[in-house]
Amino acid sequence: MKKVGTQTVMFDHPPTIVDTASIVGPKESQGPLAKYFDQCLEDEFWGEKTWEKAESKIIKETVNMVMSKSVITGEAIDFCFAGDLLNQCISSSFGLRETNIPFFGVFGACSTFVEGMCLASCLIDGGAATNILCATSSHFCSAEKQFRFPLELGNQRPPTSQWTVTGAGAAMLASSGTGPYITCMTPGKIVDMGIKDSNNMGAAMAPAALQTLITHFKDTGRKPSYYDAIITGDLGHIGKEILIEMAETKGYNIKNNYNDCGVLIFDKESQDTHSGGSGCACVGTTFSGYFFRQLKERKLNKILLMATGALTNATSSQQGESIPGIAHAIAIEN
Repeated sequence: MKKVGTQTVMFDHPPTIVDTASIVGPKESQGPLAKYFDQCLEDEFWGEKTWEKAESKIIKETVNMVMSKSVITGEAIDFCFAGDLLNQCISSSFGLRETNIPFFGVFGACSTFVEGMCLASCLIDGGAATNILCATSSHFCSAEKQFRFPLELGNQRPPTSQWTVTGAGAAMLASSGTGPYITCMTPGKIVDMGIKDSNNMGAAMAPAALQTLITHFKDTGRKPSYYDAIITGDLGHIGKEILIEMAETKGYNIKNNYNDCGVLIFDKESQDTHSGGSGCACVGTTFSGYFFRQLKERKLNKILLMATGALTNATSSQQGESIPGIAHAIAIEN
């Protein structure tokens, strides 16, 4: 049995992350991680007529870039796992419709990038695939328009709100290579603590992150110190502090090696992003740009990458529903 404990799967033949690619928007280009991204855009439209078309172009070009960097062409790719935040994942399906690669559209809200890597790793470990492409995207303008308010209204954002990352991240996974390797995964359960504020996603997602994190430690017998870094996807400043406090009540001190992509990608003070970054591209670009380089340069050798997602939409929010959370984790090791 590859499954250990209640939720974790250990891979006998861990897939290699061959290479990654990332493209980000103008606000991300002004943040502290700008030099790690492959391409920084000067405007949100990138020559397109709508934000949605721009997002499709971003994920399309990011996928083309990772294929070029990894020297693995479309003919050699067995499957593609991709998703985004827009209804029916149109950014991914429209952006990648010309790739001619068997396509799985996946949705885990902001956890989509790691969800795709979980599924891809299972196929590669099981011998069903040699090369799999994983990608995801988000766009501040299209996400605000769909989930909250059209930008033209100029609504004031509360301090708990987060800034959806404009960009896309992509990773090429293969059955052979020199690493870094995805050694195990801990898929998450849906956790709903009754939070209804769509401008406080960090608080809504933190309990799901806690459930996956604690389960991973119990299933594997590992402690937080096993990893050089424990990284969540987009809890932001508020969600990060909540997770630290909740983990401590369970007997796990993660203060020394824990951080969040939504905290890292923007400068809170100078960029006015309130509680930090969010969106599918938050973990997608931060891992594909910054953390993958740290792994390749062996500045980090063991990380737990845990992407979080708020499973909500405009309809459920308007009908007074609460916001369920999800968190999927993968261990990446040299």
